Amino acid sequence: MKKNANDITNKATERQMRKVLLIVTTVIVVSMGAAFWAFSHAMKAETCVRYHGLQDMIASKMVKTLKSMETNAKNVFDEVGKHLDSPEAVIAALESKTSLAPDVRGYFAAFEPEYFPEKGRWFEPYVHQYADSSDFVLSMVGSARHDYTRSAWYVKAKELQTGFWSDPYFYYDGTGISGHYCTFVKPVFDADGKLACVCGADITFDWLTKQLQRIDAQYQDYGPLNEYRMMRGLNFYSVIIDKGGSCIVHPDNKKLPITDEELLHEMQQNKCGTLDMTVNGEASTLYYGPIEGVDWTLIVVTPKQDEMKPILAVGIGLLVIAIVCVMIVWLTCRGMKND
Repeated sequence: MKKNANDITNKATERQMRKVLLIVTTVIVVSMGAAFWAFSHAMKAETCVRYHGLQDMIASKMVKTLKSMETNAKNVFDEVGKHLDSPEAVIAALESKTSLAPDVRGYFAAFEPEYFPEKGRWFEPYVHQYADSSDFVLSMVGSARHDYTRSAWYVKAKELQTGFWSDPYFYYDGTGISGHYCTFVKPVFDADGKLACVCGADITFDWLTKQLQRIDAQYQDYGPLNEYRMMRGLNFYSVIIDKGGSCIVHPDNKKLPITDEELLHEMQQNKCGTLDMTVNGEASTLYYGPIEGVDWTLIVVTPKQDEMKPILAVGIGLLVIAIVCVMIVWLTCRGMKND
């Protein structure tokens, strides 16, 4: 009879221990799961703020770079505006200011048809460098083959009557001038307020790429950005997309064309956002936003794997802690049972 009572008591104790173990295990698992959920969301928010801030800083640096180029170009164009009395004076004015911005591929003045009757319909002196030389030379590029009066930048300058950056384009004439360009364009008016010409300062995609890489390099070692790495390499690179979705500036072998219509619409509306995308075979996160003053979008690209490192590490750590805690509770219950 006594043995049966002890068996009943042991079974009751065992059931109680199982309940305690189950309850404690549930509490531990739920607590660790909640902690992981909170940490992962906090890390994602921190990463989003970090890289959107980075995207904004890089875009602002690029704006300053372009503004500096604009200022130099306007000085050249103002000099042209002061010397509209003869074609020779215009050419001399262009040549006299080339030292203002040696990174500019060339300056041109595309005149209204017959503005200088002796020059006929097309008069477009272009003071420029070749790709393999830093010396500026003079070319006359206006012709029936290159009717600049029909070019989008020329028409737009006449309509807006103010300066702007042209859409990226490829110019080809079979010479060393051929290449991919963006141009700061500004109409120039004579003393009577009549449009005399449309001036432009050409910069190449190569120059833009070097400037963007220089800015990226500055922020790779930027102190505040590199605080609290939490095992992340904080690897990133930047690209520039035009309004049509073409990647006009990018590191070697990291071109990123955008074809998603909804995303293109957002970019054209100058919106900021985040998008997960596979880039060159690697799962990545894109942080995008506009570049002020031009119809371009700057995108900061980061590897998804790098972003997930602290989340995975904390997840594994919490899992280990949970297992250890459950084992301790189980061993404690087992010891109490034996006692």
